[in-house]
Amino acid sequence: YSQSYDEIGVMFASIPNFSDFYTEESINNGGIECLRFLNEIISDFDSLLDEPQFRCITKIKTIGSTYMAASGVTSDISNGYTCTKKEEQADRERWQHLADLADFALAMKVTIMNINYQSFNNFMLRIGLNKGGVLAGVIGARKPHYDIWGNTVNVASRMESTGVMGNIQVVEDCYNILKEYGFRFVRRGPIFVKGKGELLT
Repeated sequence: YSQSYDEIGVMFASIPNFSDFYTEESINNGGIECLRFLNEIISDFDSLLDEPQFRCITKIKTIGSTYMAASGVTSDISNGYTCTKKEEQADRERWQHLADLADFALAMKVTIMNINYQSFNNFMLRIGLNKGGVLAGVIGARKPHYDIWGNTVNVASRMESTGVMGNIQVVEDCYNILKEYGFRFVRRGPIFVKGKGELLT
């Protein structure tokens, strides 16, 4: 099936320096121990979704050490909770899910800091956020997978890949919304984004 959404939040969070940690040497059992540790990290991120304030956030997938999530999707795919329809919401309530997604990104940063403290590592997250319309659906005959597509997703991915380690990068549209929820920002300036030209972040 497929469905379009007009006002979705999309987040990509990666651990770029995990590749420096990963090794297939015998001391790590051919890389298995490294992957087991990555699984623990991802599982800790997943457990955040059980918290009530993140009820409107849906994990989409992981790709290597990159975690993808979305906010603002309907209740059938958002952890079993009911999300209010946007027609019934005031302006501030309309994008509350995007603020929740930003809070989720910050909670992920705290989680990775705690993991570093316990394991004597120095992993850092690089996170990108965007908002807008997407097409969502389930694809594949074998191992069918729910996913989202569209320019909104592409820009969110570029915000991550062109971002700064330890920081969350957003485009100006996201900034204009999230600043109303009390988030603080530092202007980075125009960033070249493939397929989009220069975007102010």
